[in-house]
Amino acid sequence: MCGLSGAAGLSQFPEFSQQYMQRLGGQVDELTRQVVDFDQTALADGMGREEMLQAMAQTPLVASQEPMWRRTFARHARLSENLMILRDASPMERLAMPHRMADPATVEAVWRDFIPAMPLSAAGAVAAGTGFLGGWAGLAVIISALRMPFRRERPVKAQVSKRKEPAMKGEPPVNRPALVSAVPRLAGARR
Repeated sequence: MCGLSGAAGLSQFPEFSQQYMQRLGGQVDELTRQVVDFDQTALADGMGREEMLQAMAQTPLVASQEPMWRRTFARHARLSENLMILRDASPMERLAMPHRMADPATVEAVWRDFIPAMPLSAAGAVAAGTGFLGGWAGLAVIISALRMPFRRERPVKAQVSKRKEPAMKGEPPVNRPALVSAVPRLAGARR
């Protein structure tokens, strides 16, 4: 059951990544529009981006917007790079790039509207197989951890010793009793 759950869950990753890329593209387009507008405003005032940010920081009326614009520029750069790398990657390569789909706002928006799809692609089959194996492995680890307190120590097989030589000459040899066989004997039956 865990294997099938893992397969069903992970098989949706290619579709999720496709929907994530579509959302990410929309966000990058909007951030690009904001960045271009900011840069054009700075140029119209005869400044570059950094000069405009410094002027904002020194102007009490707009000083609180300067850190917001710095975050916007950083987010635009990060999301643009992730989008470019994801677009250049094949669906199989994207399986190894979940770190490129880590923008919390985008993940939340995609998850809210996500509709599972039937995994008919090679990437979907690989993801399903990986999820199946991961589900089984996860179940095995959990069961093993749960059974650990209930494990009994298995007795160590003792060596049956024959006669022990006497420690000193002249003493009679010491006989040790042989271990009793684990095979049950019938009452009164001899071997």
